Amino acid sequence: MNPLPDGLILVAKRGCPTCTLVEPLAAELAGSGPLTVYVQDDPAYAGGMAGVVDDRSLEHSYRLNIEVVPTLIRVENGREVARTYGWHRDDWRSLSGLDALGEGLPALRPGCGSKTLDPGVAEELALRFGDVRFASREVTLGDEEDAIEACHQRGWTDGLPVVPPTRERVLRMLAGTTRKPDEVLGMAPPDLAPCTVEKVAINAVMAGCKPEYLPIVLAAVEAALVDEFGMHGVLCTTMFAGPVVIVNGPAARAVGMNSGVNALGQGNRANASIGRALQLVIRNVGGGRPGEVDRATLGNPGKLSFCFAEAEDSGWDSLAVERGFGAGASTVTLFAGEGVQGIVDQKSRTPESLAKSFALCLRAVDHPKLAMAGDAVLVVSPEHSRVFIQAGWSKARLLDELTALLTFDADDMLAGAGGIAEGLPAALAGKKVPKFRPGGLLIVRAGGSAGLFSAVIAGWAASGPTGSTPVTREIAL
Repeated sequence: MNPLPDGLILVAKRGCPTCTLVEPLAAELAGSGPLTVYVQDDPAYAGGMAGVVDDRSLEHSYRLNIEVVPTLIRVENGREVARTYGWHRDDWRSLSGLDALGEGLPALRPGCGSKTLDPGVAEELALRFGDVRFASREVTLGDEEDAIEACHQRGWTDGLPVVPPTRERVLRMLAGTTRKPDEVLGMAPPDLAPCTVEKVAINAVMAGCKPEYLPIVLAAVEAALVDEFGMHGVLCTTMFAGPVVIVNGPAARAVGMNSGVNALGQGNRANASIGRALQLVIRNVGGGRPGEVDRATLGNPGKLSFCFAEAEDSGWDSLAVERGFGAGASTVTLFAGEGVQGIVDQKSRTPESLAKSFALCLRAVDHPKLAMAGDAVLVVSPEHSRVFIQAGWSKARLLDELTALLTFDADDMLAGAGGIAEGLPAALAGKKVPKFRPGGLLIVRAGGSAGLFSAVIAGWAASGPTGSTPVTREIAL
């Protein structure tokens, strides 16, 4: 765009009542000095007088960063020195130097939104006239190709339809974070391909995310790409595991994540699309596709998406706090988990009884005769947590009690004991063994306020430093 013309610039549109109100003033403004009028919808505005520029392409309005019409700008030596928007008689008189300007008009009228702010237009203008550059290759479809079917045919989906990631949609998604599109978050397994913010944004579009979800998705991806999580192993195991995303803090509430009724189920866009975006990144950036590197014998439905928020409306410390973050922090914890095993206990009214119920159910993780193999997440519902909270038990107290209850005589769990070939090695005979390794049992609070039901999310049987450990990352805007 050429340097700004000196004098006054008026940006208007015929469809704005305030622009129509000030239209007769254009001739008076032009009589006092140079005037350029950019009109967004009707070149006949201001009677087609000299200096009226047809801006239906919105290029001038975009470059002038117009958000409200009418906008009046004063330019000196090619540089803007002042602007006002809407109709404010004193401001217009000050900018124009015309003390009697608009004498018969009301003193004040609000403006209207610029056409540059119409839905979808901002991204289109940025792509046409801005300096937006995508590093990702653009795929051109044939005139008769259906975009959704094309994504299926090219293997970019998880089996369900995805949102075609147009340039406009990706640009809109990138507006959800202040991070640079070319920032590399890590190397995505199994192909160890560089995973950038832009690549994550593309897959977040495909998953159905809103732009405000992107910081949470980015944190989840970062957690998945660190060695401690072991995403490559989670992919190639023949077991059931996939990443489970647990979100804490103000970020979860801001985007409307579900920590209540049906928290582990369907129906919440944020929960479903954030978890799905992570899975699509691993598939489309890292190459982790079922039947190739993903060798799960059965898998589990959570490998489409398994994401929920922890309910933080009780006296219990949140998972984020337990993992070393401040009470106001927003975090993502990634856990290599399997399906949901329900716990039904509608009769326990003491914390001791309910803790024993939990322990008995937790013993079944992987197999009742295995220990220190898979981690687990215990999801405690509000009604069950109330039993502990009213008795003065903190989450830490419950964890200590479960650790004690889940320490067993190895003799009963040895291979062959009880006529079952599965079990612990003979070298552990005569010893006590904990069901879970230290730090291997996480407790979160979630679910609806009615129902004496909790749940176990079993972890991958290769949990721990040589397999997969839970990873928590703070969410950065």
